[in-house]
Amino acid sequence: MIPTRQRIATTRGATGVCITIVGRFDFSCHQDFRKAYESIGPVPECQVDLKDTEYIDSSALGMLLLLREAYPDTVVKIQNATPSVKKILQIANFGSLFKIV
Repeated sequence: MIPTRQRIATTRGATGVCITIVGRFDFSCHQDFRKAYESIGPVPECQVDLKDTEYIDSSALGMLLLLREAYPDTVVKIQNATPSVKKILQIANFGSLFKIV
């Protein structure tokens, strides 16, 4: 469970990590998101869980690209996006860069 003030949490699993984002995924969480992915190191798989993400902007798209750049050998999956967030990912053509599930 993510504490009320924390919007980004990292959970380790058998094959990699899951970064969960709650609320708005925008520039205000840039440092926390960077710390989250820098703390994981190279892993086979990284899931970005957007189940509780209500908003995503262009800076968040840039942060996802930075995650992908930081770990080019890691499979990055974006999962559980709400319909409005998924639409933004589709418009940005992120389906060609990430595995969206």
